[in-house]
Amino acid sequence: MTAYDLCFAIVGLLSAASGLLAVTTKHLTHAALWLVVCLGSLAGCYLVLGAELVALVQVLVYVGAVVVLVLFAMMVTRAPIGRSTEHDTSLTQRAAAVVVAASTAVLVGAVLVSLFSGPARRIDVAGTHALATELFGTWVWPFELLSLLLLIAVVTALALTRLRSEAPEDDR
Repeated sequence: MTAYDLCFAIVGLLSAASGLLAVTTKHLTHAALWLVVCLGSLAGCYLVLGAELVALVQVLVYVGAVVVLVLFAMMVTRAPIGRSTEHDTSLTQRAAAVVVAASTAVLVGAVLVSLFSGPARRIDVAGTHALATELFGTWVWPFELLSLLLLIAVVTALALTRLRSEAPEDDR
């Protein structure tokens, strides 16, 4: 076992544990923060595997955008910060979720075992360089325009929530 294998195992266990905590915690804010840890450690897995571009995209898109969007949505909708008993599920629904999760894990494990049981294949690294050149060369302006559009949507959402909160009670 090499140092890369050990590092990958540690970061992978951290990712799996934080993902499990993200879906089992009763606090919505804690769930979002555990999601940050899970997605960040997944980016660490990509780094150990040598996929720096995928790790960067993981951090930028998922950790930087999706989790911020979740936290922003919680703030705008005034979601409960602490433990919420309104969102508790029944024991039957939890058991069904465990069965579905276990069967999905078995299916993914079977696919991975069959995938890695054959001979090792060489990965073309030049493809990553070409992809990065296309993404950050040709498609950088549409990406920036999309980020500007998302910024306008966030500012509009804030303005609408502020207008609603300042309106008199009888207008609602």
